[in-house]
Amino acid sequence: MSDAARITGDRLTAADHLLHALARRGTRRIWGVPGGGSSLDLIAGAAPAGLEFILCRHEGSAAMMAVADAELTGAPGVVLTTKGPGLMNAVNGLACATAERAPVLLVSDGFTPAQVAYITHQVFDQRAATAAVVKAYGRAEGDAADEIAALLDTACADPAGAVHLDLTSAAAKRLSSASAPPPAAMPTAPDVSAIRALVAASRRPVIVAGLEATRGDAAAALRTLVAALGCPVLTTYKAKGVVRDDDAHTVGLFTGGSLEAACIGDADLILLVGLDPVELILQPWRYTIPVAELAERAFPIHYVTPVATAHGPLAAGIAALAEVAVRSDWTPAQIAAHRDAMRAALAWPDGGAGVAPPRIVELAAEAAARSGRHPCATVDAGAHMFSATAFWPCHAPRDLLISNGLATMGFALPAGIAAALHDPARGAVAFTGDGGLMMCLAELATAVERRARLVTIVFNDGALSLIDVKQQQRQLPPEGVRWGRADFATVAEGLGAAGFRAADEATLAEALDAAFALDGPALIDVQVDPAGYAQQLQAMRG
Repeated sequence: MSDAARITGDRLTAADHLLHALARRGTRRIWGVPGGGSSLDLIAGAAPAGLEFILCRHEGSAAMMAVADAELTGAPGVVLTTKGPGLMNAVNGLACATAERAPVLLVSDGFTPAQVAYITHQVFDQRAATAAVVKAYGRAEGDAADEIAALLDTACADPAGAVHLDLTSAAAKRLSSASAPPPAAMPTAPDVSAIRALVAASRRPVIVAGLEATRGDAAAALRTLVAALGCPVLTTYKAKGVVRDDDAHTVGLFTGGSLEAACIGDADLILLVGLDPVELILQPWRYTIPVAELAERAFPIHYVTPVATAHGPLAAGIAALAEVAVRSDWTPAQIAAHRDAMRAALAWPDGGAGVAPPRIVELAAEAAARSGRHPCATVDAGAHMFSATAFWPCHAPRDLLISNGLATMGFALPAGIAAALHDPARGAVAFTGDGGLMMCLAELATAVERRARLVTIVFNDGALSLIDVKQQQRQLPPEGVRWGRADFATVAEGLGAAGFRAADEATLAEALDAAFALDGPALIDVQVDPAGYAQQLQAMRG
């Protein structure tokens, strides 16, 4: 069948409708571990539709790759699994997609009603299994093309998230036609008059930018507003780079903890720009100064009640504020002092074995610069993330990917693979703890097969260090959070990647230069003394 026939909606199989709908929306890859049903139909049709299927080692990791893919491209990420255990392995990744506001489609092999009348092997209610973490469910057994289009629309609609297509082999092969899609509704520009009045009356505003500011033209508009106001900017983990880290107005991170408190304390207005409450830590809002909120949508559950809100296209709202912005009373020296104080608060104590986590990140950034490329950074959950997010330099949105809404371990390596394949010339660097890496270590073999230009840096401290610190704070015995230090470099070599070990800054710098010079994946196992994590945690969260 010709491409023209496929695109104009002539009768196609449901599998073809799905593949071409994804291609039209900009999806380039499908990640997964297939079963023997509809999975095989989709793999067979992927290349003709312009999509690449990538065989992963675990469905959970495949889902994380789909999340990263969606964040980097803006198109739906796709994960493919078999029925039963394959689907269940992917569920954590679906929860990640929904909590990170990333559009992701899970396609699982399904059972027909006739089969479940006599089969019990691997059978359970697959719809119920994913219901808590997906926005919508479908089976594509009627007007498949229209149902598929509706599912993908739902995945991409704010708040973006995961959807589940339970596709039997029979349904995948069934022919159907697509009806003409309804015209897209034009979004209404937000009314920013109330926020404009607050900003005009403020002499020392501070901007807190969140994940919505990474979309479309919002970051460019935000940079214009910041320059006009001359005020400090704090970003969430996911918004790093919406204003360059080396911009004179950038102060550091905002998590809802104590690290940013001094900067906020010198302000008279907090302007939230695209901040989603899912990004903040589990602590009550600690500030009493007025808050104004500019966001794509309203949030039914929030940490704070803003005195003024405007909801709608973010770039348009920011531009409307910038048109009338008056320079604030902040001085460059005041902003710089807050930035320096935040970095100093995360400094590592002198002494101890191994390499200090802030230095690991700084040395990695220096080596990446020497290599002539600025790789995308991916960060796992754990104590190492304080250093990775604070000290990795970001110049543009999505220069750093992290699971923040769900804050799941096992994210950095799979996401790094997706980032490296998304932009092979740029490549990626994955910052991970030993615990998170052990959850997805087999995906190094996926990186090797795909020749991903990925440098994985393991903060090897022999513990679930973030939980270890919390255990120490409660003065409990050190039980259930520590283990022996694995030799990850040797494991990496066994899987076909280059492996390096570093116990000091000199050997780490040499390993980084060697790793960034490679055209394939490398892993650097860095020995870390976890003694400084408690101080960092206190500085970040109080």
